[in-house]
Amino acid sequence: MPKVLVVDDAAFMRLNLKNILKDDFEVVGEAENGKEAVELYQELKPDIVTMDITMPVMDGLEAIKAIQDIDPDAQIVVCSAMGQQKIVIQAIEMGAKDFIVKPFKKDRVMESLGKLV
Repeated sequence: MPKVLVVDDAAFMRLNLKNILKDDFEVVGEAENGKEAVELYQELKPDIVTMDITMPVMDGLEAIKAIQDIDPDAQIVVCSAMGQQKIVIQAIEMGAKDFIVKPFKKDRVMESLGKLV
């Protein structure tokens, strides 16, 4: 089962994603900011990271860059609210593989992560 690190500052969003993923993916860790995400990425070596953009301490874009510096092949999917197209494009340019718009729809999440495994 592919291992996923779920990164979002909102606990209910992490829970929501975990519930969507639980049958087909193993959620190996959760982070509530980018700094935690980078540390957990190094420790847990997940197959996929779902990354929120707007977070305290270190935002998602900084975290994507830091993870890409550690592992240029990192599989990162950005999870972002509508209306952040500019940021999503930036994230993709930095190496994110896809993006999912909040609120999450199960089939969209599964399609996005399914492409990466």
